[in-house]
Amino acid sequence: MTTRRFLAITAAATAAFAAQPGHAQPADTSSGNADFLFVQTARRLRFDRAASRLILQDVSPVTLFFSDRPDRIAGNMRTAAFVPFWSGGRNSFLSDPPNADVSLIEGDALRQVVVVLRDPVLEGANLAYTVQILDGSMPDAGDEVSVFIDIIGMPRTPISFAGAARRGYRRAWYR
Repeated sequence: MTTRRFLAITAAATAAFAAQPGHAQPADTSSGNADFLFVQTARRLRFDRAASRLILQDVSPVTLFFSDRPDRIAGNMRTAAFVPFWSGGRNSFLSDPPNADVSLIEGDALRQVVVVLRDPVLEGANLAYTVQILDGSMPDAGDEVSVFIDIIGMPRTPISFAGAARRGYRRAWYR
């Protein structure tokens, strides 16, 4: 009985405290969607200028994802599970190709190239994209590359894009 009373008092006090201005409010989960950004890393890149093809060599088998406020969901998924985001659909990368920042270190300098990503192909440890360069100059080759991929709106658990139910916890991961 003391435990129930303690829980009821604690719940009421927490709700009253959170309702005050300046305190974090729970995220609005009514839409069931969140905006996710993705990060892919690779040991090397190669760029085929004639085909506008960016090849990430020895790409990490894991693609990181995270959402912005208010959700703050973060985790990772297999890169092989990321490629199907280009399939058909109203909110797919096929219908609205994402922008991305391709970043690599050259000596002591950071080189950044802003691109539009299209047509991913994962073959073994290499991931290739057709790219349209929006800003910067893509090198023919480079080492230690990171690709920061712009937002896509999708179900709150990005690994459930096929329609699985939302997870009951905030930190998600895929194995």
